[in-house]
Amino acid sequence: MDVETFIEHLCDPADAVDNSLALRRERYEQLHRRFRPSGPSAVEVVDSRVAGVAVRRFCPVGCPAGGVVYLHGGGWNLGSVESHHGITLDLAVRLNREVVSVDYRRLPEVGYATALQDCRRVVSDLDPLAIAGDSAGGRLAIDVACTGFWRGVLGLVYPLVGTPSTTTLGDDAPLLTRREVLTLWETVCDEVPAFPAERPPAEAIEVLAVEHDPLTPSIERAVALWRCASAAVGYRCAPNMVHSSLHAHAELAEMNAAWQDFCHSLGRRLGDK
Repeated sequence: MDVETFIEHLCDPADAVDNSLALRRERYEQLHRRFRPSGPSAVEVVDSRVAGVAVRRFCPVGCPAGGVVYLHGGGWNLGSVESHHGITLDLAVRLNREVVSVDYRRLPEVGYATALQDCRRVVSDLDPLAIAGDSAGGRLAIDVACTGFWRGVLGLVYPLVGTPSTTTLGDDAPLLTRREVLTLWETVCDEVPAFPAERPPAEAIEVLAVEHDPLTPSIERAVALWRCASAAVGYRCAPNMVHSSLHAHAELAEMNAAWQDFCHSLGRRLGDK
């Protein structure tokens, strides 16, 4: 698959006809299910609850103790453990660690503070070696790390960092525009914890960005600030890729290479714990 085909797959023309949240959620799940691997796997998958929060646990056979909590993307109002099943399953296999995917409550049924609290409760209960997240889930991961007592490795895939504005965001790109980012930010900004931009959310951080994404310039500025503050930050940017490409990492060569490097570096840091 090339990136143009991937973009075409996710640009559902039905969105122009019916933009209700319920149908957008349904289509989001359907569109991403196409990238979920089929066939047997040496990973036990169990839906359960941790501290009262719904989760999906991916546990490779014979994996070592300690694991990863994963927070899915989707603009805080879309996405689930189902839509990100392929990503979290692959992460568990690559790291040979249990990955606990959090089905936090979403907007608008609850506010951002409640979604963040769901994530905090799981992290507090499990005390994982790492927290990882993509896009809006990456922002939740940053906020969990910055506002609690957890200390571990942070893994971020094209996260929303800092306070987005017309001056901090890059150009519009396929699958994500500046307007979409700013509109989503308006729905949560009053509840997002405030902390200095130069303050690293963790001492050890691995970051994966993509070339065509309005979030990438602010991500790169944050990486530079965190490094200046003495955080150990690994960074890679997948060329030619767009926001959401992680779902199709198995079929997009550039994304697969960047994801492999991200997972390898994250796994190396976990091995040092």
